[in-house]
Amino acid sequence: MAKNVTQKLIANHLIEGRMAPGEDIGLKIDQTLTQDATGTLVMLEFEAIGLPRVKTELSAQYVDHNLLQEDFKNPDDHLFLRSACKKYGLWYSRPGNGVSHPVHMERFGIPGKSLLGSDSHTCAAGSLGMLAIGAGGLKVAMAMAGEPFYIKMPKIWGVKLVGTLPDWVSAKDVILEMLRRHDVDGGLGKIVEYFGPGLSSLTAMDRHVIANMGAELGATTTVFPADAAVSEFLKKQGREEDFNCILADDEAEYDEYEEINLSELEPLIALPSSPGNVVPVREVEGRDIYQAYVGSSANPGLRDLAITAMIVDGKQVNDRVSFDVNPTSRQILENMMAMGMLGKLIHAGARLHQAGCGGCIGMGQAPATGRISLRTVPRNFPGRSGTREDQVYLCSPETAAASALTGKITDPRTLDMEYPSFKEPDSLLLNKDMLAPPASKGEQFELEKGPNIKPLPVLEPLEEKLEGPVLLKLGDDISTDEIMPAGAKVLPYRSNIPAISRFVFSQVDDTYFDRAMNYQKKGSFIVGGDNYGQGSSREHAALAPRYLGVKAVIAKGFARIHMQNLSNFGILALIFTDPSAWNKIEPGDRLCISDVRNAIARGSLVQVDNLTKNETYETEHRMSAYQVKMVLAGSLINLVNQKG
Repeated sequence: MAKNVTQKLIANHLIEGRMAPGEDIGLKIDQTLTQDATGTLVMLEFEAIGLPRVKTELSAQYVDHNLLQEDFKNPDDHLFLRSACKKYGLWYSRPGNGVSHPVHMERFGIPGKSLLGSDSHTCAAGSLGMLAIGAGGLKVAMAMAGEPFYIKMPKIWGVKLVGTLPDWVSAKDVILEMLRRHDVDGGLGKIVEYFGPGLSSLTAMDRHVIANMGAELGATTTVFPADAAVSEFLKKQGREEDFNCILADDEAEYDEYEEINLSELEPLIALPSSPGNVVPVREVEGRDIYQAYVGSSANPGLRDLAITAMIVDGKQVNDRVSFDVNPTSRQILENMMAMGMLGKLIHAGARLHQAGCGGCIGMGQAPATGRISLRTVPRNFPGRSGTREDQVYLCSPETAAASALTGKITDPRTLDMEYPSFKEPDSLLLNKDMLAPPASKGEQFELEKGPNIKPLPVLEPLEEKLEGPVLLKLGDDISTDEIMPAGAKVLPYRSNIPAISRFVFSQVDDTYFDRAMNYQKKGSFIVGGDNYGQGSSREHAALAPRYLGVKAVIAKGFARIHMQNLSNFGILALIFTDPSAWNKIEPGDRLCISDVRNAIARGSLVQVDNLTKNETYETEHRMSAYQVKMVLAGSLINLVNQKG
């Protein structure tokens, strides 16, 4: 039977189940990726599992999020992560080496391998022909321990690319077109696989741009074939021996099908405050901007930074504009220097920042209040930039650079210049020195724990009856940034759950923490809309609410990773069978779920009683049998420890 690339990748890693959409499957994981905003918790979880060393082929820990060192917390955690890598056998990417996704692609990505990462943009590695999936940190810790990764078999969505991108249009506009068509939940339960003749004009790093923001579609992951473009990329990285050709068979079929004519695309832009709020740039031209930001894992390539430098070469950006440039890896920074591109940016007025996530995660580079910030980053959820009243637009490097020059949102096609022609050098400078290899087996290391690293909280098994008030009622598309904010004030507490829990829902309701603490022991509920928990994979958005006493979240629907994280930490995720029931519940209503342990063990339907209004709502859980065991035990760690 003819197979597409996704089917080949899954078949080669299938341990349990069958490849039918909706069926539970277990996958062997070859590699794992963690970054510091999630990795400290992963390392604490791996410590709790009790194994002496990781069992994967390769695991890598990157320090790319929390680079600002305002006090002891971040540098202490860097030392903790380094010691954990030495103790447990992981590669360690030092602070300033770059963003995890492009660095992993440069140094470790191998076509045909599976990769599980505690970052939702792990899917970027699909650009190399990998099966790369983002997950909660606890699932990654389990994969490091050699356990399979369990997931429901997604549908495979084939997107045929034809034509060639016009001048001033680049890969970012391709994924923005997908978001324009399908919004942030269009990929739920699906793997997007790109194919067709249009691929021939897209480099591996162009594909990285598209695969990275598949997370914003809600897709399980994105897959590209491992073809000549991937071979060329690996050859330039000095890793041609790692290339494996993986192509779809001629008669391969897909569960869903779509076509994009690249030749018909134009510059696009996502308006505040959702990656799915996409319009042509020409429709919003002329709006004054404060900031133009280039970099991040969504536009991490040498081309993305070089084309920006070539557009502003010999010019000055508008004096009102903060022109922020985040090189995404030290290797790219060194090549920009060697090519003379860095000087062009600096002379034009660029504010150069260290290689890392930076402003994308709200770690510095925050925009002015209410002023427009054009960014090549993947997300523009409210407040994610670090400014609560932000106005973040998502766009290509071409649009950002053109707008930096004019001080207004500008369709780059209107610039009085020819589109710069950039060709990557045949030979690149390689930097492998900022990656510390795993220690040899047998070497002994102790974990270095600073005062901000606290033990994981004790999570009790699920009670027989859940009862408590609805402390918060939320609408559709609530992101994990709104549940647990990022940024320089919050992320340094990622290894201290009691401290970080003070920020839960602070973007939405700054009274939530105090109200929740009143019910920490008794329990409380959250009611949400559709696609609840979209965005980042950060499991703090589940663990911290659980610490505050949240027993269940009842919503119209959940984003994949967040629903898994809720189960991982013993929070019951329930979905209204009749979405109109959402309208009947008010904040403060007292809910009750009786005999809940038996209810979720014997079937999917769960009755929720509104004691305040004397009403009853039917809900369902969509947990696998294994997830039910997790919730009954109180957490995945509890379940593992029960097994001994």
